[in-house]
Amino acid sequence: MAITGTENPLLGETTCGSLLQQLQLIWSEVGESEEERDRILLQLEQECLDVYKRKVDQASKSRALLLQALADSRVELARLLSALGEKSFVGIPDKSSGTIKEQLAAIAPALEQLCKQKEERIKDFADVLSQIQKIQGEIAGTLKNGEKMGTSAVDEEDLSLKKLDEYHSQLQELQKEKSERLHKVLNFVSTVHDLCAVLGMDFFSTITEVHPSLNDSVGVQSKSISNDTLSKLSKMVIELKEDKRMRLRKLQELAAQLTDLWNLMDTPMEEQSLFNHVTCNISATVDDVTVPGALALDLIEQAEVEVERLDQLKASKMKEIALKRQTELEDIYARAHIEIDSAAAREKIISLIDSGNLEPSELLTDMDNQILKAKEEALSRKEILERVEKWMSACEEESWLEDYNRDQNRYNASRGAHLNLKRAEKARILVNKIPALVDALVAKTRAWEDSRGMSFMYDGVPLLAMLDEYTMLRQEREEEKRRLRDQKRFQEQVNTEQEALFGSRPSPAKPLGPKKMVGPRGNGGASNGTPSRRLSLNTHHGSGNGVRSVSRDGKREVSRPAAPANYVAIAKEDAVSHASGSDPAPASP
Repeated sequence: MAITGTENPLLGETTCGSLLQQLQLIWSEVGESEEERDRILLQLEQECLDVYKRKVDQASKSRALLLQALADSRVELARLLSALGEKSFVGIPDKSSGTIKEQLAAIAPALEQLCKQKEERIKDFADVLSQIQKIQGEIAGTLKNGEKMGTSAVDEEDLSLKKLDEYHSQLQELQKEKSERLHKVLNFVSTVHDLCAVLGMDFFSTITEVHPSLNDSVGVQSKSISNDTLSKLSKMVIELKEDKRMRLRKLQELAAQLTDLWNLMDTPMEEQSLFNHVTCNISATVDDVTVPGALALDLIEQAEVEVERLDQLKASKMKEIALKRQTELEDIYARAHIEIDSAAAREKIISLIDSGNLEPSELLTDMDNQILKAKEEALSRKEILERVEKWMSACEEESWLEDYNRDQNRYNASRGAHLNLKRAEKARILVNKIPALVDALVAKTRAWEDSRGMSFMYDGVPLLAMLDEYTMLRQEREEEKRRLRDQKRFQEQVNTEQEALFGSRPSPAKPLGPKKMVGPRGNGGASNGTPSRRLSLNTHHGSGNGVRSVSRDGKREVSRPAAPANYVAIAKEDAVSHASGSDPAPASP
């Protein structure tokens, strides 16, 4: 093979042709044979071919590497797009446009930008996952107070915005749950604080038993919100509320005992005021008690000591207390006009206390029951007693009216005469109602006796017997009045006949006694000081001066007469002598 090449004299360059020409010149001068020359030329040609082959191989390898790099770049680009959740990316060149290096140069910026975006996305994922794991650890209770979370592992195969949004949604739900749990924890802590204040307990030592982070020195966001903490707080609140309820019930029982003992022994208000902080909650509910220390143990112990002291004092004053109850019982019976043996009852009470066979509390309970029964009995008799009062009041007015009618000077222009006249008019109206009043009272009394199967006693006397005797006496008195009126008419007729026969009227006989002056009387009694007349049934019961009643100090006092003043009819002999020896009574106005 001939190698051609000449030296370019213009450029001054050495080429293969110029070198071959120099070699041939040398060979000619040397006289080299043609075979040697062909062999050397063939060798040179082979060497040149080897150099070209090496260059071609190197170029092929370089092209293959570039193609592999381009393929890898395209694969990395596709992987990044898939990891980032992107379907396409602006700036990616067409696969068939440009050389390999141009394609590599065109795809490099997209790869660089996607790699940066991937790193940023990984940071976003790591931040969200770290917050999620932290809140999950706080909820589960595995994250200790002040402990920091490690770097969260991020799945680089899925860095799409959709996945990131899912994590953000999960984080928001966890943050919401954390906020709700924190709100519950703070509410529980506040409730524990209030309960500890009312119960007089140390709040800090109590709350730190649940978790150290619940102390006020720890920030709100650092407080434990685990299930275990919430459970312990809920249990503690329930226990404290139950303790509060039990203490309030105990305190109310002590307050009731104190009040009863104070009432029994008439404790001064100054001494009672020392325990106002106890008695002020006697009717309060659990939610009403909010004052700090209102249910402290030392306060309850103080109330217990006072109750014990008063109990001991009550035992020493039992006689005084029991007799006071007996006086109250007697007063109820006296107002109800029921007779009891007070002396025997008092002797029995004293003997029971002295013997010690009966507990003081049992004795007082028994007396309280007696008082309650007495009040019920008095209530059942109330309506009848009110009617009896009206009846007796009407009878007193009737007695006054009789005295008034017998007064010869009732029409004189004396002081208070007009008042007596008005009273007489009202008394006549009231007296006319007495029969109906008695009939109604009899009906009510019989109904009462039928319903209870016992007689209605009024100061030891059967009320129906009193009413029956009153009715009988009233009838006798009416008959006596009619007899006196007939006798008066007969006397007037005799006087008329004598006047016709003798021409003059005989002088009237002098009255038996001085004339009476009738004035206004508030109690219906006689104004001339003569003793009131009594019902014969009452003469064998107690004092003849009136009904016994009990005042507030327990002493008996005398009230108005137990029966109307005109129950007993005037003796017929006295009536006859009075009618014959006195002037005829003028007609009533």
